[in-house]
Amino acid sequence: MGVRTWLQMKRKTRRAQDERPTVAFFHPYCNAGGGGERVLWCALRALQNRYQGVSFVVYTGDQGVTAEQILNGVRRRFNIRLPRLVKFVFLKHRLLVEAKLYPHFTLLGQSIGSIFLGWEALTEFVPDLYIDSMGYTFTLPVFRYLGGCQVGSYVHYPTISTDMLFVVRERNPRFNNAEYISSNPVLSAIKVIYYCAFALLYGLAGSCSDVVMVNSTWTLGHILALWHAPNHTSVVFPPCDVQAFLEVPLDEEAEEKEERKCHSVVSVGQFRPEKDHRLQIRAFRKLLDSKGVQSAGRETVKLVLIGGCRNQEDEERVLMLRGLCQELGVADRVEFKLNIPFEELKKNLTDATIGLHTMCNEHFGIGVVECMAAGTIILAHKSGGPKLDIVVPCDGGLTGFLADDEVSYADAMERILSMTPAARLEIRRRARQSVTRFSDQEFEGSFLASVEPLISTLGL
Repeated sequence: MGVRTWLQMKRKTRRAQDERPTVAFFHPYCNAGGGGERVLWCALRALQNRYQGVSFVVYTGDQGVTAEQILNGVRRRFNIRLPRLVKFVFLKHRLLVEAKLYPHFTLLGQSIGSIFLGWEALTEFVPDLYIDSMGYTFTLPVFRYLGGCQVGSYVHYPTISTDMLFVVRERNPRFNNAEYISSNPVLSAIKVIYYCAFALLYGLAGSCSDVVMVNSTWTLGHILALWHAPNHTSVVFPPCDVQAFLEVPLDEEAEEKEERKCHSVVSVGQFRPEKDHRLQIRAFRKLLDSKGVQSAGRETVKLVLIGGCRNQEDEERVLMLRGLCQELGVADRVEFKLNIPFEELKKNLTDATIGLHTMCNEHFGIGVVECMAAGTIILAHKSGGPKLDIVVPCDGGLTGFLADDEVSYADAMERILSMTPAARLEIRRRARQSVTRFSDQEFEGSFLASVEPLISTLGL
């Protein structure tokens, strides 16, 4: 009670200087340039346009950059310009939420670390309304019960899911389940108990949220199972800049590709382990070995890997992927393009024939939507958001293809490349028609409707 009283006095002091209420977003990696960051900036733009009498704050752990540099990066990467200035609170202890600090019990370590990072944020600035926009659920009770704030959350991906529990129970080695654990029944049993206990704590923390927004049907199912808050949980699809891609004339684009007789397979996604770029490279190798591509000529197809590097670990991962390309003998046909500006991304996507996505249980898949809007034929993983929400039939016809292993990816790519230009064009048209439901405008309308109950508590 003493801490809560002290923090409320800090809020009163601030409100005496600036009478406007403040909405704060917790996004320690706001300068990362991924799909989650695009949600943040589109949400801020929508709120600033709607609520003129509200101030906005972003808690970020990005050190060594200024507010101006962050906003310039937003304009360059996402083509988003905020109507008003945003205050940034630069946190000094972001290391507390990084996985490398916790080689064991990583989920628990990062979650406890987020509590301390949230405490740093709260003591630096006490807002009236708090929104976690990056998935640090354990900060919600800190701001609600200590800060006395109304709290909301936008969930991109559940910290723990029933799928993760299934992987451990089945003793299946995956990127989040080391082989030495999956091969040992005792360690696997211990990890199941650990995951179940963590899931309980995660659900209790999430239930503190007054408003819950999730980015896909897949995420909705897991959050409802863990947080048990169906009355104030809704799906708000993330904003995808489809209009910028839809501006490219589809017919002319298709004709130019056929004249070039060179097809590019483009992947868009941050260089994180779960994106499974290794599968993309191995499937591409198998595609080059296929008879159809061999007869057409190896030089007729190339793989372009586009993505952002958040830190040194991601850069090292790119080096390992380059090494894999050398090992498989495809280095001459694979290009890496890191942290490129929006216009270059747009050109690469509109020039591509196939858009490639390989993350298992991707929560949504903004890159998948962008590929479809750009006129590429998407080949995505047969799971999560791409399967349930995005690569679904439109007007009774295909909008793309799904695969789940090296062979099925290679077969699907070969099938797409062997199709006639007219057949590919029909799929592109349907795909473009289907993605308009993921536009910035659709997101802003859904987001504002979801947060309106929270904003109304500010007395506007």
